Amino acid sequence: MAHSPSKYADFEGLREKAVALRRAGRSLRQIRDELKIFNNDILNQLVKGEPPPEWTKRPRAKDDLRARARELRLQGWTYDRIEAELGCSRSSVSLWVRDLPRPERKRTPEAAAANARRGWEAKLRIRDEERQRTKAAAKQAVGDLSPRELFLVGVGLYWAEGGKDKPYERRENVTFVNSDAGMIEVFLAWLDLLGIARERLRFSVMIHETADVTGAEEYWAGLVGADRSQFNKTTLKKHNPKTARKNIGESYRGCLAIKVLKGADLYRRIEGSWYGIVESAREADQPIRT
Repeated sequence: MAHSPSKYADFEGLREKAVALRRAGRSLRQIRDELKIFNNDILNQLVKGEPPPEWTKRPRAKDDLRARARELRLQGWTYDRIEAELGCSRSSVSLWVRDLPRPERKRTPEAAAANARRGWEAKLRIRDEERQRTKAAAKQAVGDLSPRELFLVGVGLYWAEGGKDKPYERRENVTFVNSDAGMIEVFLAWLDLLGIARERLRFSVMIHETADVTGAEEYWAGLVGADRSQFNKTTLKKHNPKTARKNIGESYRGCLAIKVLKGADLYRRIEGSWYGIVESAREADQPIRT
């Protein structure tokens, strides 16, 4: 229970001492210890109206940015320029400088547009740097894959991107198609783990007829390290003049299909392994749900 001022017979005398200490630069804790006043309510009443000394004020994290933003605003900078220069949000800039006079427009509309574009480019650059840092950290966190981890990754990879058997159409064969070079490399590493000889593999390039077909064939052959005799005839996608292609440029190399010869037994193992993963995931999730 808080004590009232009557608890202390000489409240005014205590106040005079507390105020004198406060003006001498003492903190509340120092005043408390010196006057032996351990009730916060009474202590605050004793120094009421007296500002704390400067050394007790904790600096705000954005004080320097705020001061710089105000300085730039007084020089006639716009919100966009300040935001790009300091790397802070527009709302913060607005809060810090809204009491300052608005600078006169000194630039032509073209110059203003160019400045805004530079600000946007700077923002995009910052975002891209953050994106790359996140990706690099995630990549580093993976570390080395154990054989079991690679096996499970490969099963999931195939079940997502590979051909599957259907009740209405029996096709127990292993065919994997993808346009991502990394996916192809992981799939081949997985086949190596399972002991599937490279001689059992056949490759097919599938690409738009208006793309660099020869370049794509050479790229995929180099990536998988296979002789061209292991490549079937390239499948060309017909061009529709009514639609504009978006998959253009040097990075477009179509898709690569990988088929494992005599793969029925391998397919059955993949399907069984996948449903084993599903069952294990259900069991792991059950305690959480209950």
